[in-house]
Order: sequence, then C-alpha cells, then structure tokens
Amino acid sequence: MEAESEPYVRLATMRQLHQAVADLNTARSLADTLQTVADGIVAGLGYELGCVNLVRPDGDLVIAAFAGNAAAEALITGRVGSRTSWERRLSMGEAWDDLRFIPHTEGWVLLDDDVPQWHTEGPEPRFEDEWHPLDRLYAPMYASGGGRDLLGVISVDRPRNGRRPGAWGREALQMYASQAAIAISNARLRANMQRALVRLEREQQALRASEESFRQAFEYAPSGMAIAEMGGDQHGRLLRTNDALCRLLGRPASVLRRYSFADLVHPEDIGTLLRTSAEGGRAELRLSRRDGTYLWVSLRNSVVADTADGPRFLLTHVEDIEERKRHELNLAHRASHDALTGLPNSAELKSRLSARICERPHSPATTAIEELDAAYGDVESSLTHGYQADGYEGEAAPGGGPFDHHVHAVAPDPEHDDGTKGLAVLFCDLDGFKSINDRFGHHTGDAVLIEVARRLSTCVRDGDTVARLGGDEFVVLADGLGAADAADLAVRLRNAIIPPIRVDGRAVRVGASFGIGWAECGMTVEEVLRSADQRMYVEKRSRSKVHRRAG
Repeated sequence: MEAESEPYVRLATMRQLHQAVADLNTARSLADTLQTVADGIVAGLGYELGCVNLVRPDGDLVIAAFAGNAAAEALITGRVGSRTSWERRLSMGEAWDDLRFIPHTEGWVLLDDDVPQWHTEGPEPRFEDEWHPLDRLYAPMYASGGGRDLLGVISVDRPRNGRRPGAWGREALQMYASQAAIAISNARLRANMQRALVRLEREQQALRASEESFRQAFEYAPSGMAIAEMGGDQHGRLLRTNDALCRLLGRPASVLRRYSFADLVHPEDIGTLLRTSAEGGRAELRLSRRDGTYLWVSLRNSVVADTADGPRFLLTHVEDIEERKRHELNLAHRASHDALTGLPNSAELKSRLSARICERPHSPATTAIEELDAAYGDVESSLTHGYQADGYEGEAAPGGGPFDHHVHAVAPDPEHDDGTKGLAVLFCDLDGFKSINDRFGHHTGDAVLIEVARRLSTCVRDGDTVARLGGDEFVVLADGLGAADAADLAVRLRNAIIPPIRVDGRAVRVGASFGIGWAECGMTVEEVLRSADQRMYVEKRSRSKVHRRAG
C-alpha cells in the first residue's frame, strides 16, 4: 500500500516534468533545443547526468548535448559512436517498454567499443535496486509519424536517489523522450521554415525557388500546416492545408477551405483561440474531426507575406498532442487517486470538501426576502457599495462581492427535523481489519480494501464521493441529506460491508464503525474531518467488541 505522501511526491514530479516539457518549446534553434533536452533530464527527471546522442545523416550518432558535468561535457561533446555499436546497445539488457536498461553485470563488455563514455568509479550496490556506476539506461527517440525511424538516444546516469527508476520514473523518462523527439523534429522544421521565409524576404531574384522550398516544407511537414486569410471579412478562413492536417482532422482540403479554426474548435476552447495572438501565438485546444470527436492539438502562429508588399497571411502549425494530454490526465488521476482502490485519495477528498465550504459562517435567513438576499446579494447594497454613482468600480464587501452565488453549507439539527439538508461526512473505520492483515498477510488485506471500496461505491449516488483516507479508513461525502437520511445511509453502508469477502478461497469478514459529521461554512476541512472522526470513535466505543466485529 502506498504511503499517504506519495501522491504529493508524484504531483511534484509531474509538475517538474511538465515544466521540462514546456521548456522544450521555448528553444529558438536546434542547438538550443538539444541543450534544453539535456538540461531537462537533470532539472526535471532527477538524474545527475544527461546526454543527447543525435543521429547524423550518415547514420552514426554524435553527442550533441550534455548536462550535469562540465568536464565530461568538454571531453565528449561532438564525439561520434557508430550506428552498429548503438544498435548492439539497444538490443542488450532489459527492455522497459521503449527504454533499454543494461546492468553493470552485462555492460562491462561495452567498455571497449567506439561509443564515447563517461563514468565514475563507485562501490558495489548494497541492495538489489541500487544504481551502479556502470549501469546504463537509454531512452530511444523516434521520429513522429508512426514509424520507428531512430532520431537519437537519450542516455542518463546517476539517479539522485541512488536507485534504479521504478515504474513511475520509467514512464516519466519515456514520456520525456517522446516529447523531446517531437521538439527536435519541430526545431528542424522551424529552422527549415525560417530559412524559407528569409529567402522569400531577401532573395527577390530567386522568388520561384523560395516559393518551391516553402511549398515542400509546407506540404511534406510531418505535422499539420495551414494558411489562413488575415484581416478583412474573411479573416481566419483557411486557404490552404497540407496532407498531414487533412489526415489529422479526417477532412479533405476542399472541405477544410470552407472553415476557419473558429468553426472547428471545441466550444469550451473558443476563448483560448481568440486570445491567441497572430504573431508567435501558441495555444493548446481541441479541434473537431469529421467523425464528431475532438482531438487535442497545439497551434503555433506566424505571419507571412505573399510578396514584399503583398497581403499578409497567417501560417499555423498544428501538432497532435493527444497522447501527451492523455498521459497528463493519467498522471493527474494517479496523483489524486489511491493506487490500490482507485478511489479519490486524501488530497482529492480535501480539495472537493474545500470547494464546497467557505470561510464565512452561514447566517440563517428568517424571511423569503432575506433568503434571496443571502443567495444573490442585496441589490441595493451592490448598487450603492459595489459601484460608485459616477460609474467607477468601488470596493466589494469583504468575504464575497455583490451577487455572491455561493450556496452555504449548513448542518441539519439532529434533534428536530426541520427539513434542512446538508453535506454529510461519513467517516468509516473498518473493525477487525488489522487481525486479517496479521493472520493472512497484506495480500489478503489489500483484497479486502478493494472489495470494501467497491461495495461502498455501489451504495452511493452518482454525485457522492467515496474516498480512501488511508489505511482502513474511508470517507463518504453525500450532499443534500437530512439527519435521518445520513443515519440511513450509514446503516446501508455498514450492511454492505458486513457480508463475507472471499479471498483465495477463504471467507473473511470485517465490520465498520461510522461517524456522521456535517460540513458547514466557517469550518476548515480539518475541523470537518476531525468532527466526523471523533463521532466515529464515540460510535465505536458505544458498541461491544463482539458487536463491532461482523463475525
């Protein structure tokens, strides 16, 4: 079972990785991009050394960038290793998806080949997954377009934690290598495009040759490209698209010429598109495909002119980032959900609870008019205090401005049912779970937790939240319940947990103690959870031990 702090560590790692990937798109040249790739390995992935080996036109690989050690950088940058030696390395050792790990027990045979190397002496590993100075880890980079054309190889060394990377670290390195390959390909493409644009501007006598160079770069670019009108009534209308963009959106060029990007963008992303500047603007948004689905793309704009004094057009580079977005969403989900049960974890529970309550205590309204004022703000006050008579905006009231639409969370009275509905917080602690772990082992305990999570999830409504707080503690958030409703829900949840759970042919049983708390505005998240926790312990002590155990 994962430690409670691990999701926070993963979230920090994801942020570092996201920043490293974002930095790849800020480099201005191919050389800058290659050095940014190497720097990102050290800054964002937790390795002390990072090296980028780039495939040359003759097939051999040259060390194009190095980060982490100035002496090593000066010694081996620019040196070349043969393609044959590299192919040998990429076929040895252990395959971690696209990564290739060669332990020191096998890699000693590579010490005398022609691939430039840098390593430091060190002691033998003390435990199984400790990193050895002669261990090697490679992340191949393949050109985009669905093929397996080798673009280069990232090699890393000396993880800062001293251990071989686990599944999380391997996935991060593999994702980074994929994004680095795209960035290097795009840097080459941008270099070609910039050269074409310079020729169009400076070489008037070679206009036809320049136009042909631009046409080829446009038509045969691996990523989508489009030219659109700029200014006038038809601003933004697509004039020309390349085959890659047509394939990306599943529409022929003749159909795309009827649209602008504003016609194709997802309704939720139209604001992002409108805020993207024409010159140098970048945006990540969703475009519709012919089958009605939406695809995540990255748009990058530049302005080009047909001739020196001719009309200007908008050149847009469209890159498919669907896989990266899917990885980001998956990483975000793993950072906010319990790895064992798949339920929201403690951090996600607190985030959802925090979004429902505010710092301002609820003041109960006594009349219908006061209820409206509480929900929408006092119109007269907003006119006199929110805005001055001369039309300039004044100060808003502390704790929320005029027309504050927040619906305050209140707690029903457990003694008198006056119809008040609130956000119930049911704190669940399993009874007898520790003895199952002690008798049958953690494998059985994990299976019990997974089944309990499933049973709890099937007993609540779609809008409710079932979260694992840690260990054998769960929390259920159920909004719109009265005191009797919450008590009934606790009974249903307990009855769902009691039936035997079969694990590896044996039946085990656990009980459950529930404490019912209520989330109220004016309380902190910690106070809400502590209140429900304390009531759970009161309820647990009120029953005998035999009664608490389900059997």
